[in-house]
Amino acid sequence: MLYQGVLRKMQTEMAAPIQYYLILENDFLNMNQLLDKTIHLQFIKHQCLNCSLNKPIFRQGFCKSCFFDIPQAADWIMKPELSTAHLDQEDRDLVYEKKVQLQPHIVYLANSSNVKVGVTRKSQVPTRWIDQGAHEAIEIVEVPNRYLAGITEVALKNHVGDKTNWRKMLKNDVEDENLVEWREKLKQYIPAEAVDYYIASNTETEIHFPVKQYPEKPKSLNIEKEKSYTGRLVGLKGQYLIFEDERVFNVRGNEGCVVSLALS
Repeated sequence: MLYQGVLRKMQTEMAAPIQYYLILENDFLNMNQLLDKTIHLQFIKHQCLNCSLNKPIFRQGFCKSCFFDIPQAADWIMKPELSTAHLDQEDRDLVYEKKVQLQPHIVYLANSSNVKVGVTRKSQVPTRWIDQGAHEAIEIVEVPNRYLAGITEVALKNHVGDKTNWRKMLKNDVEDENLVEWREKLKQYIPAEAVDYYIASNTETEIHFPVKQYPEKPKSLNIEKEKSYTGRLVGLKGQYLIFEDERVFNVRGNEGCVVSLALS
């Protein structure tokens, strides 16, 4: 069976284990069902997720001209503290910015390679945690806009990490942490504007991934450079496909690449 399409991040469903779905133009693959199967990937071309042109991907699945133009790639996406829609100030497209920024946001702790702080829209819980490969997570505050979440994250990351070590995450070289204790310890650093939104009564969310074999020394697969690759799928974690030979493929990191996928 041969499938083809432009890569976008895998869709997920909260279950035990997490269910993964790869959505292509005309196909819908439950990736869990492909575990233990041999997959052949072939790079075909680029396709910008905004303009659909065959232009080199710059970041986040967009070509360079789109990346510096569209609101979906503005600086406030990666740095929520730069959000200005709550002030009625436009960055690139105020209608879009209000739609995204002026909705409930969560500041959370997640443990994937270590305990880290992060921000996501409330509607993206627990999807954001799954995408990061976190095996446990907890909400700290729920605020009404992205700006408040951003300044809270900035304050807290002086006292806890804000990055994931992808190799450590994929090796499953992680320890369970008491995130309730972490949350309570960090409360004192929440900015005054957000402290009233502190969540004091919730518990950790545990996440289980469909992995049969973790790599000891994960090696990233660059399908654009190598053009093709064949391997047996043994796991899915975060947005990674994990293969038996310890190669790992970051689907989200390759958004905008058109590939063919064959099974044997």
